[in-house]
Amino acid sequence: MIEKEVNPHFDDFLFDWSTKFQFLVGGYGSSKSYHIALKLILKLLEEKRTALVVREVYETIRESCFTLLEEIVIDLGLENKVKCVVSPMQIRFPNGSKIIFKGMDKPAKLKSINNISIIWLEECSEIKYSGFKELLGRLRHPSLKLHMILSTNPVGEDNWTFKHFFKDDRNKRLVLDDRELYEKRTIVVKDTYYHHSTADDNLFLPESYIAQLDEMKEYDPDLYRIARKGHFGVNGVRVLPQFVEMPHDEVMAAIENIRKPIKRVGMDFGFESSYNAIIRMVVDHDKKYLYIYWEYYKNQMTDDLTAEEIKEFKETKELIKADSAEPKTIKYYRQLGFNMVGAKKYKGSRLQYTKKVKRFKKIICSDQCTNTVYELKDLTYALDKNGDIILDEFSIDPHTLSAIWYGLDDYEVADLKEKSAKRERPSRERR
Repeated sequence: MIEKEVNPHFDDFLFDWSTKFQFLVGGYGSSKSYHIALKLILKLLEEKRTALVVREVYETIRESCFTLLEEIVIDLGLENKVKCVVSPMQIRFPNGSKIIFKGMDKPAKLKSINNISIIWLEECSEIKYSGFKELLGRLRHPSLKLHMILSTNPVGEDNWTFKHFFKDDRNKRLVLDDRELYEKRTIVVKDTYYHHSTADDNLFLPESYIAQLDEMKEYDPDLYRIARKGHFGVNGVRVLPQFVEMPHDEVMAAIENIRKPIKRVGMDFGFESSYNAIIRMVVDHDKKYLYIYWEYYKNQMTDDLTAEEIKEFKETKELIKADSAEPKTIKYYRQLGFNMVGAKKYKGSRLQYTKKVKRFKKIICSDQCTNTVYELKDLTYALDKNGDIILDEFSIDPHTLSAIWYGLDDYEVADLKEKSAKRERPSRERR
């Protein structure tokens, strides 16, 4: 017998295994990931199964899905029976069930898995459609019923998740009108169970969290639609709608008034058609504001000439986080006395870094940073051959954005949807 209090909107979902597909979409803090993780644990305690948990980038799994599952195991008092193994990441149950973890950025490792009867695609909108179809082929078992759970925050209607599970206007295909889901909250269409949730469905969230979500309406309507309402829609083309240009003196005055300023410097390397871009910035952690007040932006410059032009950094010993794809260049600057290190870079990091920058409520740039303003003020997403937005590609190559990525390498903007995973308390009986 396990006692666990759950949010009422997820009560039926926890024990409903009637369909092959279960598609959960909702806003930040709705607790959908928490209840999926709990559902998996309860099922694998009951039946001997192997479940696969997948995200687009393997590196992001440990601090998200694995940690969440481990916390629930501990919260249920099962840590002496259910073993959470870090290397390789696995969760093993006393009846022989297990949960394994894979990333779509390492597709070769998917070929070695067998007898998978449940797959959970977390943040499925980040996974490519071809990856989804590949995983369908890995979902097979000689006797057990097969299930695939997909969870996501809604993105644009151009994303494959919307086209596959709702409607694809280009191909005149309609499965379900998403407005009907928002009204009914749960609905079954053929072999798919749909579930919609928002922060209002999570009774364990503080009012301050809801207030933060409500504030998004003022500075990023698209994010408000996603995070607060949990609705799909047509994405705005701008990458950074919260980006504003201000007179340099006003920017510096605002920086002076920050209670605990966090200073960062980032550098992107370039030579022929690309540019050496250095950005000095300050983070107001309390307000979640990013200030950009100084830039260096030149190309056709050899490293020795650039080093001479930016020698002030050698004198101030400011830490510069630079593109780690150029280790020889970084080593050269370090030998000259610059305090320079490489920022983390991995497959999928472009998307993750961009998401981080987009979490700032405001990005305020000095009007003296003319190249930054030019690149970022009206920066738009690139489109694929079907006219759909590509989330990690842009209409230009924004070197200043790359410099900002690297400079913020060791700083994490609070992601509201990740703050609510630890708020449930045990009390309701489940058998």
